[in-house]
Amino acid sequence: MSRMGDVLAGFHAAWEFDSDSVLIRYERGIRTPKLFQALGERRIPLAALSGVTLTPGRRGTVVLRAEPRPGADPLTEAAAGQLKENCDPYRLVLPLERETLAEYYADELRARLPQADDGPAERFLVPAPEVPLQFKAYDGKASFDGRTVHFRWFWTGASSAKWKAGDQSFAVSELSGVEWRSPEVFEGHLRLLRRDADGQAGRPAQADQDPAAVVFGLGYGPVHESLPFAAAVLAAVRERGPVAAVAVAATGPRRDPADIAERIRHLGELHQAGLVTDEEFSVKKAELLAEL
Repeated sequence: MSRMGDVLAGFHAAWEFDSDSVLIRYERGIRTPKLFQALGERRIPLAALSGVTLTPGRRGTVVLRAEPRPGADPLTEAAAGQLKENCDPYRLVLPLERETLAEYYADELRARLPQADDGPAERFLVPAPEVPLQFKAYDGKASFDGRTVHFRWFWTGASSAKWKAGDQSFAVSELSGVEWRSPEVFEGHLRLLRRDADGQAGRPAQADQDPAAVVFGLGYGPVHESLPFAAAVLAAVRERGPVAAVAVAATGPRRDPADIAERIRHLGELHQAGLVTDEEFSVKKAELLAEL
C-alpha cells in the first residue's frame, strides 16, 4: 500500500491496511449481520491469506474478498463452508463507483502476500474469539472459560439420555476437535470430539442423544453466538495438538418415542416459521417416524 493506515470503507465494514496485516472493523448498525457485530474487529495477518479477488456484486456493487488459507483461521475452520455469503467475514461490499479504488487495493494486497505460503497453515494465524463465551442452545447452556467446556441441560429441551448423564464438563485436554453444524439448518448442533478413539466410536449418532453435544433450535444457538464459541474451543484444542477429522456415524440406536415426538414438534416450529419447506417437512417427519 502507498502508506500504512489506508482505509477502504464499504457496507458493514471498513478495512485498514497495514504493512503485514489488514484490520477489519465491522459496523454495529441494525442492518449489519449479527456475526459481524459479535466479531467487532479482526486483525488478519497477510500470512493468513492465499489470494484476493474483486468481482461484480448485486445492485451496483463490487465485492473485494480476501481468501483465507486453509487452517489459518479458527472461525472459518469451525464454519466449514456453512456461512451464508452475506455473513462471510472476508467479504467487503462496496458501491460500484469505488471499483477503481478497490482494484488498486486488491493489486496492492496481492503484491504483498507471501508467495511461498499459499498452502494450508500449520497453525492458526488469526486470533480466536476471546473467552469467556457462552450461549443458550435448545437443550442446554454452553459455556467456555478457555480451559473447560460446560454443558448445563434444560429440562424443557434435553433428551432423557442427557438427563441421565447429567450436566457435563470437558477439559480442553480431553478433546480432539469440534463439529459445528449451522443452526440455520435442521438438526444443527455443536459436538465436542474426544481424544479417546474408543469413546469416539461409541458415541450416539444423533446429537440430541449425545452428552458431548448441544442441539440448536429456532432462536437457540444462533450463528453469531455458537460459531465464535466453536472457533474458540477449536483454537484451544489446536494449541494442544492435531485436530481429529470429523467422523459421523451412519446409523445409531433406536430413539425414545418421547424424543422423536419432541423433534417432530421442533420441526413443526421451523415449518411454521417458514424455515423449512412443505416437502422438507414431510420428508424429515417421515425419517423421524421411521426411527421408532
